[in-house]
Amino acid sequence: MPKIRNESTPNALGFHMPAEWDAHEATWLGWPHELTDWPGKFAPIPWAFAEIVRHLSQVERVYLLIENREAESRVRTILKKCGANLAAVDFFRIPTDRGWMRDSGPICVKDSPGEVAYTNWLFNGWAKYSNHKKDAAVVSAANRKLKRRLWQPMHNGKRVVLEGGSIDVNGRGTLLTTEECLLSKTQERNPGFTREDYAEVFKSYFGVTNVLWLKNGIAGDDTHGHVDDLARFVNPTTVVTVVESDSSDANYAPLRENLALLKNMKDQDGRPLRVDTLPMPAPVYFDGQRLPASYANFYIANKIVIVPTFNDPNDRVALNTLANLFPGREIAGIACRDLVLGLGTLHCMTQQQPSPR
Repeated sequence: MPKIRNESTPNALGFHMPAEWDAHEATWLGWPHELTDWPGKFAPIPWAFAEIVRHLSQVERVYLLIENREAESRVRTILKKCGANLAAVDFFRIPTDRGWMRDSGPICVKDSPGEVAYTNWLFNGWAKYSNHKKDAAVVSAANRKLKRRLWQPMHNGKRVVLEGGSIDVNGRGTLLTTEECLLSKTQERNPGFTREDYAEVFKSYFGVTNVLWLKNGIAGDDTHGHVDDLARFVNPTTVVTVVESDSSDANYAPLRENLALLKNMKDQDGRPLRVDTLPMPAPVYFDGQRLPASYANFYIANKIVIVPTFNDPNDRVALNTLANLFPGREIAGIACRDLVLGLGTLHCMTQQQPSPR
């Protein structure tokens, strides 16, 4: 396995984190198996995942984590029945606790010649769940096979906790995040970290020079404020953010505040951002629990954008809005009313690996 690189940072060697819309070599996914993530509703979940693999396997490789040989046989059968392109699926027999690859998978960086390397951040179960040690070992385990250059990000002598869902980048030097996730004392990832600490870390490991701080995430978000349910770059100069029209809803005021902040924010070159909006679906509940249903949790793959839908009238509005924002890509709605009981949907479960091209 390549040596873990901590003597020099990715930025010092010319690496940066590309935008999600840049060409992908593959998408990382972890096959669902933890029954308690979908209590009382697990039966449809593998089939929902298979639909995601079906779409992605038509346009890029899928790196799929499964528990063991028996699981691989079972998953192959499901994928075949659903019409996935199995020739584009690579199976990794790596045990996971939950397998939300956005947060426990490799966050990739790339240099100008095209080398793609991994950053392996410390994963601590969103500073909430004790059963996270298998997930925390995923990147190291996968890299025993792939042998990429790999960094374990450090700051002030300690490994840094970071989840991919807490950040979004435009690939040109600007990063979006939220105060609720990274600066709050609730589910605190890196005790004592300031904005300045994060700015230094993001510059060193992602090549980011401009950090934009939004306030709070959406209601029902178990991660305490991940930005990928809230606001996303869709090109280097444009952010799309969710808004709530019902003034009595818990999301109404926080989302208005974030919209106002975005309208006054600038990119890495000092230019105002273009800001577009997505609606929110009507609140989704299961067994009395509000779930983090959001159209912002879409995933940009090669030639396609997969978008969560919730059997809601605003599904059509969200799909049309994203079709206008991604004119060169197919927009595919994926039914997520069952998936969201796991407290995440499409972006949460995926992690892109850029193409070396």
